Amino acid sequence: QVQLVESGGGLVQPGGSLRLSCAASGSIFSINTMGWYRQAPGKQRELVASITSGGRTNYADSVKGRFTISRDNAKNTVYLQMNSLKPEDTAVYYCNVVPPRYAYWGQGTQVTVSS
Repeated sequence: QVQLVESGGGLVQPGGSLRLSCAASGSIFSINTMGWYRQAPGKQRELVASITSGGRTNYADSVKGRFTISRDNAKNTVYLQMNSLKPEDTAVYYCNVVPPRYAYWGQGTQVTVSS
């Protein structure tokens, strides 16, 4: 059974940094493109960053230059380094494959950017 567990969220001031982690169980990790998604209150869930099994990355325009996605295939873990955080980055962050599968959604991790 596939399980994705996100961690690393928290409260941070504007301009601060956080590093999110997503630990994947099961056999999905090494063969799939992984992505970080976020959902802000009242908004649809959106893909903010993705990384292929070979390490090629892609970012939403809103986070380009501030966020960095990476993966450790040996640990079945994908990371999201978030720098220069803005209040509009406040959301619940999730990881999933790209395109996402409903059954893989976890609880997410809350990121709140506020002074």
